[in-house]
Amino acid sequence: MEIGLTYDLRTDYLNEGFTPEETAEFDKEETIEGIENALQSLGYQTARIGHARKLMSELLTGKRWDMVFNICEGMYGDSRESLIPALLDAYRIPYVFSGAVTLGISLNKAFAKRIVRDAGINTPPFMVVNHTDDVKHCQLAFPLFAKPVSEGTGKGVEDRSVIHDARQLADMCDCLLEKFNQPVLVEEYLPGREFTAGIVGNGTDARVIGAMEVIYGKGVSDIYSYFNKENYEGRIHYTPVTGEWLRHCEDIALKSWNALNANDGGRVDLRVDKFGEISFIEINPLAGLNPVHSDLPILCRMNGIEYVQLIGMIMDAALKRINMPNGK
Repeated sequence: MEIGLTYDLRTDYLNEGFTPEETAEFDKEETIEGIENALQSLGYQTARIGHARKLMSELLTGKRWDMVFNICEGMYGDSRESLIPALLDAYRIPYVFSGAVTLGISLNKAFAKRIVRDAGINTPPFMVVNHTDDVKHCQLAFPLFAKPVSEGTGKGVEDRSVIHDARQLADMCDCLLEKFNQPVLVEEYLPGREFTAGIVGNGTDARVIGAMEVIYGKGVSDIYSYFNKENYEGRIHYTPVTGEWLRHCEDIALKSWNALNANDGGRVDLRVDKFGEISFIEINPLAGLNPVHSDLPILCRMNGIEYVQLIGMIMDAALKRINMPNGK
C-alpha cells in the first residue's frame, strides 16, 4: 500500500519571505522524516507529495495513491485546512484525519464552540468581535481572554490576552483585527489547571490514549502563548494526568471529539473554569506530529506509547473507518 504524504514544509515558506510567526504551524523536515520513517517501519510504502499546489499538479497528471496521510495546514483563508481533504474527496482518494467540513469548523474556534455548547459540553461564554465597535456590546464577565478566531500554535496569544476592563478589551481587539485580518474570539477567562488530551479512533471506537497537564515555570505567565510554545523548554513542564482528573478530561474530550465528527487522531485542549469544572477550549484535528516537540507525541510517551505505535494506531483507525484492508 502506497501512502502519499501531504504537508507544508516550513522552510519552503520561509524561503518565500514569510516570517517565523506566519509559518509557525508548518512542519520541519524532521517531522516529515519522522512520519515517513514510522510508516515505512510499519510496512507501508511512502511518497512525498508536499503542499496543496503540489498535490494539484500531481492529480492533474493522473497520479494516485492508495491513501494520503494529510497534515497540511494551508496558508490563506478560513478554509485553508479543508483544501486538501476536499481535493482528495473529489478524486475519491482516501486520507487520514478529518474531512473538509470538520477541519473548516474546527479551525474557526467560535464555530467549534457553538457546536460543542449546543451538545451540552462545558465551554466558557464567548462573543466574536468582527469590528472594534462590537466590544461596546460585550456582556461577558471580566476577566476575559482574546485571541484570533482561526489561528493555531498560540499565534496572537500573549500576556495581554488576559483582559480586565473595557479599555484593554478594545485595545487588544483592535490590535488583533489589524494584525491577523480576521475576527477575534473573546471568552470568559478560565483561571484553573490546563490539560490536553490525545485521542485516537472514530465514533464509539474513539478513546483517549493519554492526557497531560501544562504547568508553567516560575516567573512564566500561565498562558500557552506563541512565545511559550516556541520556547517551551525550561519554561513549560508537562505531567501525565491520572485518576479522577483523567476521567473528567476523557469525558469532555471524547464528547467534543464526537460532537465535531473528528477522525482518526488528534487532541482536545481543556482548562478548569472558575467553578472548578473542566471546560473545552479547542480541538486540534490536525495535531502536531513532530516526534520530539509536539504535544501529542509528548503525552503519548508519558503514557508508554512510542511514536511508531502512535502512527500505527492512527493508520489502523483510518483504515477501519474507510473499510480498507490493511494490505501493506
